[in-house]
Amino acid sequence: MKKYESNRETLEKIVAEKAVIRHVSRHRKPDGSFDIEGNLKIWNDAINRFDLIPLWEKGAPGYDAAKTPLQPEPSIAFIPSPDRVRPRGTVIVAHGGGFETRTGCEGMNVAAYFANAGFNAAILTYRIKPYTRHDAIADMQRAIRLLRCKRDELQITEKVAAMGFSAGGMLSGNCATHYDAGTPDAEDPVERFSCRPDAAVICYGAFSMCAFPGMFMAQDKTSAAEKFYLSPEQNVTPDTPPMFVWTTISDDARHSFALCSALQAAGVPYELHCYSEGVHGLALADGNNDLSSSVPQVASWSGLCASWLEGLGF
Repeated sequence: MKKYESNRETLEKIVAEKAVIRHVSRHRKPDGSFDIEGNLKIWNDAINRFDLIPLWEKGAPGYDAAKTPLQPEPSIAFIPSPDRVRPRGTVIVAHGGGFETRTGCEGMNVAAYFANAGFNAAILTYRIKPYTRHDAIADMQRAIRLLRCKRDELQITEKVAAMGFSAGGMLSGNCATHYDAGTPDAEDPVERFSCRPDAAVICYGAFSMCAFPGMFMAQDKTSAAEKFYLSPEQNVTPDTPPMFVWTTISDDARHSFALCSALQAAGVPYELHCYSEGVHGLALADGNNDLSSSVPQVASWSGLCASWLEGLGF
């Protein structure tokens, strides 16, 4: 545990420096193209300041550093809770970025908030394009297993929540509806643990690929079977973990309604917050985001979510 205590101080410095904030006006190059390289460099410079835990000690399956030099090995930056009186649950935080870049405020700033609220946090660096959505899902599933495998070393409980924003919210929804109990006799001890999260926090995003086909599917020649698999609302069962869902109406709240309708039908506990103000990409909605936007009403989501997680025993 002591090995990762310095991560909390590192995170506080990154947030204070606004090191991962890049105003939306700087997201594009002079020619109008999206500056993916610049955004990835900002994330990489910040994440490399942490003492990281690689998701696979011998390398992620299919990962090729030579082909994707701007993508580091999938990892988590573990941020221990300041509350050391008793073990606490862990919130995995998955950034957005359309599965092709990384929005820093949706990862590090959010992780700092929930760590300061008393939870353990784990900032997830998952694979993005040219890797597939299935690679990203495998990364989050592995992170859940890894935390449970290392619970004694990290002095945490087995409780893990999958939290994500935009693309990360889609990823969290996928991992909340696709999971297994682990393989008891696996040679790799991490694979012996379940990857079912105990809770999922879905923060804005166009994830209902079947009910409301969005830009992620419209741009790709995706099969009907793939759309169905990637649509959380189509894969909800009574065993699906509880969910906290929030969105603004600018993100077409029908996506969230479709998911929560499925949760209601399956008898899965959920909490839904739909805000009339605000736009996509607000993160904590406290002004520390790429939009420099502060929306107090929307900012209420984080406190509500922290109380919800407390109620679930985190």
